[in-house]
Amino acid sequence: MTSLKQLRYFDAVARHGHFGRAAEHCAVSQPALSMQIRDLEQELGLKLFERLARGIRLTPEGREVEKRVARILSDIRDLDDYAKQRGAPLSGPLNLGVIPSLAPYVLPPLLPLLQRRFGELDLSIRETQTQHLVDELIEGRLDLLLLALPVEHAEIETLALFEDCFLLAYPPDRKIDKDVLATPELLKSDRLLLLEEGHCLRDQALALCELRQTDHINTFGASSLSTIVQMVANGMGMTLLPEIAVDLETRHQRVGLKRFAEPQPFRSIGLAWRRRSPRKPDFMALGSLIGEMSGIENSGAGITGAGVEAELESA
Repeated sequence: MTSLKQLRYFDAVARHGHFGRAAEHCAVSQPALSMQIRDLEQELGLKLFERLARGIRLTPEGREVEKRVARILSDIRDLDDYAKQRGAPLSGPLNLGVIPSLAPYVLPPLLPLLQRRFGELDLSIRETQTQHLVDELIEGRLDLLLLALPVEHAEIETLALFEDCFLLAYPPDRKIDKDVLATPELLKSDRLLLLEEGHCLRDQALALCELRQTDHINTFGASSLSTIVQMVANGMGMTLLPEIAVDLETRHQRVGLKRFAEPQPFRSIGLAWRRRSPRKPDFMALGSLIGEMSGIENSGAGITGAGVEAELESA
């Protein structure tokens, strides 16, 4: 009889296109995984994979099986979610994925609130780039994502929470008239520093300010906003800094800040979950809690950049 383990192993091999990577993903040895796949093929009487010199690919029968396995595994995830939802609101395990350009600024005020109000919640945090988070959400390894919208996937439902404006951050010795508002043209006058490829913040900044054709973008392999802001403070260029990050990132680094002319570029921050998940009430409750955070009085640790206007005035 076909087992759930076999289906999960098959799904991993189909997604990774490689037995070794699938075995690593499933935390089993490659021989053990290969044996389960052979058993599955024998039980179904089908050849599911074509073995190639470098990796594998699905046979036509394998592609059809993949569709059915995806539905089965999705139903099992929904069953698990239903069981979790039967308890008190926001209780039990919850695997939350957060993008790196949000985690350092939203989690510090959010986690104490969750602990005080939902003491039975067993929260696990996963911080990585958007595409990895979306893949892990669909696979069922994550329950909920906090990230920049939109997320376009038929199996995912989203909830917008707040807008996070972009500010121009520039070196402290760069003289810009106090009454001048930032524009995309102003960004072209200096080197533009952005996060490395793969970060959604990089793509959003370029798209929102119509800078995809700019030839003086430099990432230096930077994977954090802290690194970028330090580079700006040391006169290496300008950057687009999300307003939510200003309080923390400019606390120890002196940079100039400018708002953009209307309409100000911004990113929409929200939650994403599997559309069929029965835990939507939990996710909505967490969204409401994040919405309250702008009023937190924790040394300016709210999510709307409490010290931004003061920083702009002193720039």
